[in-house]
Amino acid sequence: MSDAAPPPPTLTDAERDELRRQGILLTSLEELYNWGRSHSVWPLNFGLACCAIEMMAASMARFDIARFGSEVFRPSPRQADLLIVSGTVTKKMTPQVVRLWNQMPEPKYCIAMGACAISGGPFKQGYNVLKGIDRYVPVDIYIPGCPPRPEALLHGLMQLQEKIRGQAISGRDAPRHLQPDMACDYPVPEFGQHDLEPPQNPALWQPPVLTRKEGA
Repeated sequence: MSDAAPPPPTLTDAERDELRRQGILLTSLEELYNWGRSHSVWPLNFGLACCAIEMMAASMARFDIARFGSEVFRPSPRQADLLIVSGTVTKKMTPQVVRLWNQMPEPKYCIAMGACAISGGPFKQGYNVLKGIDRYVPVDIYIPGCPPRPEALLHGLMQLQEKIRGQAISGRDAPRHLQPDMACDYPVPEFGQHDLEPPQNPALWQPPVLTRKEGA
């Protein structure tokens, strides 16, 4: 016979829901901490092009982004923790976007809204358009579309909330703001003779390597 204590019983989701209905909440510090953060994401009052119109519509009464705790669009990056890159990112505007990102305090998140912010969209082959903001800023959620409707932005926000709720508060899987050895600022590109310098942040994005078979 072993003297080891039996493992504590685990509750199913149905049993947890029944306890909540009775006014009893079983949780952990990590779950409570992430729940509070996920329901108080404040976007930066910032837009670039057509997708910004859809972002504004998401805050109106018909869609009501306030249901998710994100109705507080802050005019200052120092009071915001969500950067919604909504629209075409020109190379002239790229340094300003990265500078705004660096001014936002951690923990912070980025949503690339629309085809232009993700990959350049219909202007991908233009010499003056950045082919994706993820070359300079870490993107958490991608929302495809040209432009995506407000419902798509709300869905992207829900996906971000789910990601925040699943984050650990310690260990190697902890987010950037809980790891002192991780950099939170990113290099701001400068205007070179022919292109932005550097053309991308190598710590975030590397060009794909195409391997071709002989004789192909």
